[in-house]
Amino acid sequence: MMFSAQGSSRNHCSLLAVLCGGKVSDNKQKQPVSDDKPRYPFPELSSSGRLEVQLLNNPSIDEFRRVFESFEPNIVYLQGEQIADSEEIGSLFLGDVDLSTPEALCGVFGSTFPTTVYLEIPNGVKLAEGLHSKGVPYVIYWKNTFSRYVACHFRQALLSVIQSSCSHTWDAFQFANASFRLYCVRNNNIVSSNSQKQSIKPGPHLLGEPPKIDVSQPEVDMQEQEDSPENLPAVKIYDDDVTMRFLVCGSPCTLDAVLLGSLEDGLNALLSIEIRGSKLHNRASAPPPPLQAGTFSRGVVTMRCDFSTCSSAHISLLVSGSAQTCFNDQLLENHIKNELIEKSQLVHAQSSSEESKLPSPEPRRSTSIACGASVFEVCMKVPTWASQVLRQLAPDVSYRSLVMLGIASIQGLSVASFEKDDAERLLFFCKKLSKDPLLGSSLISRTPSWLVPPAPSRKRPEPYKDTKSLNCTIMEGVNGLTRPKINVAAMRPIPHTQRHKMLPFSGFSEAERYDGDQGKVNLPLAPVKQPAPVTHRKALSSSYQAQQIISLNPLPLKKHGCGRAPIQVCSEEEFLRDVMQFLIFRGHTRLVPQGGLAEFPDAILNAKRLDLFNLYREVVSRGGFNVGNGINWKGQVFSKMRNHTLTNRMTGVGNTLKRHYETYLLEYELAHDDVDGECCLLCHSSAAGDWVNCGVCDEWAHFGCDRRQGLGAFKDYAKTDGLEYVCPHCSISSFKKKAAKTMNGY
Repeated sequence: MMFSAQGSSRNHCSLLAVLCGGKVSDNKQKQPVSDDKPRYPFPELSSSGRLEVQLLNNPSIDEFRRVFESFEPNIVYLQGEQIADSEEIGSLFLGDVDLSTPEALCGVFGSTFPTTVYLEIPNGVKLAEGLHSKGVPYVIYWKNTFSRYVACHFRQALLSVIQSSCSHTWDAFQFANASFRLYCVRNNNIVSSNSQKQSIKPGPHLLGEPPKIDVSQPEVDMQEQEDSPENLPAVKIYDDDVTMRFLVCGSPCTLDAVLLGSLEDGLNALLSIEIRGSKLHNRASAPPPPLQAGTFSRGVVTMRCDFSTCSSAHISLLVSGSAQTCFNDQLLENHIKNELIEKSQLVHAQSSSEESKLPSPEPRRSTSIACGASVFEVCMKVPTWASQVLRQLAPDVSYRSLVMLGIASIQGLSVASFEKDDAERLLFFCKKLSKDPLLGSSLISRTPSWLVPPAPSRKRPEPYKDTKSLNCTIMEGVNGLTRPKINVAAMRPIPHTQRHKMLPFSGFSEAERYDGDQGKVNLPLAPVKQPAPVTHRKALSSSYQAQQIISLNPLPLKKHGCGRAPIQVCSEEEFLRDVMQFLIFRGHTRLVPQGGLAEFPDAILNAKRLDLFNLYREVVSRGGFNVGNGINWKGQVFSKMRNHTLTNRMTGVGNTLKRHYETYLLEYELAHDDVDGECCLLCHSSAAGDWVNCGVCDEWAHFGCDRRQGLGAFKDYAKTDGLEYVCPHCSISSFKKKAAKTMNGY
């Protein structure tokens, strides 16, 4: 067992609980009942999980010694006398013997001492020091007076982490103390009313040394130690930080330093427990991280290490170090533990005010989260491996540690071990905070994104709102339609330009295309001929939607947030470096060669390395990949790339370019604001539809808006190697030039 440095080899932890003032369950009857004070359900002391409990109620010294010698507990819990008609804990008695002196208390144990002693009595400094001097490795004690409610909360937090994980006394105390500060210190529920004026720092304390991880080198020749005592580089772990969102049980409040600091310390203690008891199950050689292979010194190797934590969560870490370290399983395991626990702050709080400065209402309650109790949101930055551990522990019904930190949900995943009594105990300490009259003006916690209902369908821009309401009213009166169906076409350019931005436009519904009285097409701001009938346009839209399905990465995509210059002035080297970093960030490391920028990309087209830079610039300048076949990939894009040659005889080059763009650049495009999509030059709207790009002026138009005679079908222009579309304006200009030449005799 790893509960303490001197623990036994058993897979459980034994606790001998000595109650000097009767049973714990009696506290329920003593609790005063009032309208303005919530109920506090005192938990029973019983065996659960890894914790085996032996309970003694007001025993004599002989009875205590007999049970202590036969049970051989790891922990001895001594609770002071329960004072009648009071919330405080009194002195320590065994039978009629007063144990308020160190000599008397140490004499009870005889010559054998447990690993840990917890003294739940006020002013226990001298008793703790006496036990520690006699050889008890760890003693937990209180310096001040305290109420039985806060003592019960600390004890429950301490025992919860012991019954859930194979933990060390030091880590278990750090966790319980963080939970104590989070709910008791922050809400001023420390001491009773007659002992408020104390200068001593409230809360429990621990006597004992923190555990150390042995990272000493194995036995080698003395000459090697003299020549290179510190030549081995420290093990380096390659892992990124991610932002996790937690729902914490309690009244909505300002995220102050005490709250965030307590959650940080509690989660750090939990992760330290998981790592300290972890085991290395497998290691295998792995390629170095992309873009960092050239920085490795000679003799450094990289390994992919598979670990299982003490609560059976599984993680995989990429580490680098010397061959002597990485090929020794025990040494490698100890170095990784030391690197994660001793040399890094694992969890960092992130205030929700960084994301939203506007106050938000309290998150909606759910019976699956904290049994329907009130919660608030906190954001934390944690390593990726830590997020995997927490997400694996949340559904475990037997894992109780998260509950005592008040964590009811992790990234939308509810904590399964949360019970109704847990919520009542935690909310008991929030009574003062919930009565604060200034609470409404100080809210800065925001509604969790996973509890927000889905966003409504896309709305049309502001100028069209009146038209929509009028047409919908007319259609409702004429045809009886209560909710006209919106016909959204498949291809839509991203409404973004360097000069101005336009709101997205979802197109006209069938009810809006026809006027209710005249039955004619009603397209505002369209200085062109009447478009094709609705049935024809609808058929085209359906066929286009079936053909233009683009498979995207299912992972959530957000803006890259890089400092790259705009694509119009960005250099090719800067662009390629940014693409490589983005691909690595998205997990596509297979697309990044080990040679770095000199070998990126490794795709070859027309006997040359693929020109990603010009491929990307040409596509985004024509509305982006979402436009689909509205781009003439061979005539407009390939001709601007370095892969193009005058004697080119490649076939299917358009489809090849689209495949390369999907592989390397599609997600990159969606995470950046580089797309330059103009509105239709004929109807001056950005409605979705059958988009085509003019091969002369590079402007965009709806093919259905061009009613000139002699045009082919849209599919003739949408082909990869199809016809080149020329807009009406360019056709007129070209005709005038030809006419002028004819008149001049040329």
